[in-house]
Amino acid sequence: MSVNDSREIAIIMFQYSVVIKGLERKLMEMGFRVTIIKDDLEQEVSRLAGRVSLMILYLSPNCMDDMKMLREMHTMCLTVADKQQKVILIGETKYRIELLSEISEFKSYPWLDRPIDMDRFEQIVNDEVSKSEQQSKVKRILIIDDDPAYAKIVREWIRDKYKVDIVTAGMQAITFLLKLPENDKVDLILLDYEMPVVDGPQVLQMLRQEPATDSIPVIFLTGNGTKEAVTRVMELKPDGYLLKTTQKEDILKFLAEKLK
Repeated sequence: MSVNDSREIAIIMFQYSVVIKGLERKLMEMGFRVTIIKDDLEQEVSRLAGRVSLMILYLSPNCMDDMKMLREMHTMCLTVADKQQKVILIGETKYRIELLSEISEFKSYPWLDRPIDMDRFEQIVNDEVSKSEQQSKVKRILIIDDDPAYAKIVREWIRDKYKVDIVTAGMQAITFLLKLPENDKVDLILLDYEMPVVDGPQVLQMLRQEPATDSIPVIFLTGNGTKEAVTRVMELKPDGYLLKTTQKEDILKFLAEKLK
């Protein structure tokens, strides 16, 4: 998880309930700032995922009967999983098995039945926030590659040890990096050498021209391992290179050495 605000919790409200006010009051008593998300759910979850300490999904009683809501939940689940965001689910006991079967990704999140046991709620919140704070210390890697299939393979290989983001175009990467808050920086970049429109060398040049990104280590990813190709890559003075044929264990060893 990225460095986040360890004192902010977002409650996603699919349907208004007076219980939300009780949860908000309890969280504030525990010392947290609380953001209630009730409109533009997918957009707001995407904006806040990875930046808050915890998200609480307060599921409406009729969640299994609303296809639009199920689609929204599935999309949000993919977003929070990608950002390694800690999440707690609160819902009706009778719908739990059916919902977890419908959206299997929810199985990895703590579940609280309604009516809510506030002591249990406080315990789970503190446990998840503690885990979130530990994750916030994990190094963050940005993969820039126009081949999303390859980028996702590498992410799966390394995501247990690192926080991983993916962008698929050079200018998209620059925008992403420059929009990051001061306390939420990338520790290392894996940059595809050959990309359309804006290639790896151009991206590296732009990174070195920006004060916010000029000190981030950049490792080129290349599919060409000939001596001539490697020489051409290293002439640009990156912090190293990896062949795209490099296997999981060797990539992990390489990154561990670079991120000491």
